[in-house]
Amino acid sequence: MRPECLRSVVCGLVVLMAVPAMVAQNAVEADWTVKPEWVRAHEEFLASDAMQGRGSASHDEEVTATYVASEFRGYGLKTAPGMTGYIQRAAVTQPVLDGQASIGAGSTTLAEGSDFHLIIASGQTASGPLLRVQGSVEAKEIAQAKVRGAVVLLEQVPADKPAMQLIRQLWRAGAAAVLVEESASTQKFMTMLGGQARIPIRLADGPAEQHGVTIAALTPVAMAKLQGFKNGETVSLTVHAAPQTAPRFTYNAIGYLPGTDPNAGTILLTAHLDHLGMKPLVKGDGIYNGANDDAAGTTAVLELAHALASGPPLKRSVLFVCYGSEEAGELGSTYFGEHPPVPLKDLVANLEFEMIGNQDPKMPKGVLLLSGWDRSNLGPALKEHGALLGPDPYPEEHFFERSDNYALALKGVVAHTAAGWGTPPTYHQADDDLQHLDLPFMAAAIQSLVAPVRWLADSDFVPKWNASGQPKAAE
Repeated sequence: MRPECLRSVVCGLVVLMAVPAMVAQNAVEADWTVKPEWVRAHEEFLASDAMQGRGSASHDEEVTATYVASEFRGYGLKTAPGMTGYIQRAAVTQPVLDGQASIGAGSTTLAEGSDFHLIIASGQTASGPLLRVQGSVEAKEIAQAKVRGAVVLLEQVPADKPAMQLIRQLWRAGAAAVLVEESASTQKFMTMLGGQARIPIRLADGPAEQHGVTIAALTPVAMAKLQGFKNGETVSLTVHAAPQTAPRFTYNAIGYLPGTDPNAGTILLTAHLDHLGMKPLVKGDGIYNGANDDAAGTTAVLELAHALASGPPLKRSVLFVCYGSEEAGELGSTYFGEHPPVPLKDLVANLEFEMIGNQDPKMPKGVLLLSGWDRSNLGPALKEHGALLGPDPYPEEHFFERSDNYALALKGVVAHTAAGWGTPPTYHQADDDLQHLDLPFMAAAIQSLVAPVRWLADSDFVPKWNASGQPKAAE
């Protein structure tokens, strides 16, 4: 046989031998199944009592990040560019309060001790001109008022208008402090915090004023003492803080799936791995397991990493990130945005997963809500390719601004959050545990995203903000 004929025969045999391998590879891609037992296994660890609620910037958060990192390694993900490991660590700081606080005007003390309780304490004395705001105020009126730097006295909140919703709007508008009469709404919020005032943690290399608002609920007697003061008079809420002595950190777990085209950009899939930790006994055992918030989202990132890493190479690279300290003010995602392992300009899109553990009664069966649906074309494009996603039915809750996607969206990255039930009864409660999850719903929701995310990572489609869709810092 002539040499060239022999070469032809050999080449033909190589091709024929390669066909089954290619078919098998395509079958893996087409038939990939997110198994419910995999979903349950992640949840049984992440939401176990042994993890003590995965408190922000705690040792338990570090253990959680280590678990996620080990899974990433096991799936075959690489370390992100410029990183030598799978964990990004950021130093944080948090003041320690001595429990003494008072509200005063000039030399006059208006409230102290049992007259009020702190809901959120910035760790610094909050002082500014008094601004009286009626509870019937609308969001557009808040935007027009001189809220920034003011001590806001929120009065006469209607029973059907949750006080904490108004307080969030005033917080976003830059109030130095918000004082409100104690109510069922403020008590519910305190319960969600575990019965303790939240003392915000901030990044050590971040601005000192980060999340610097103080919120206090006053007794009717204390509210009456403030009635005689007019707008513009200086009011102070004084707290006493000691400096933090021991070093403290928050942890992001990061895995990287390199693409075949280094110029095609990177897809970012994220969730947060922390929760509220352990609190004084409110109900149950005092452990806030966070099975839905956000062990469920972390599970989604893990299983998407599992699926994509098991398939054929993708054109675009994919970063899988589980952030620390979201519950403390989105610190992990903020730090990631300031220290990204790939340039932010190379991020094609960010899909965050938050609380996907239950079906939302306002959504079609099996469908996750996507925050900020109308802000970009990402959601509709993923839906067109089979993702069980739909518009957020809770615009008044501002979910788009309340999750880890927001820090990157402010920097221009098309970033949204996919979630299950937006307002579940277990939200920030001690019974957010494995028994209250719908594991088949979770597995089906994750499954629906495997092919669409694979399409996004293997296509030339570049998501864009719609007109006026990109958020600005003042929102």
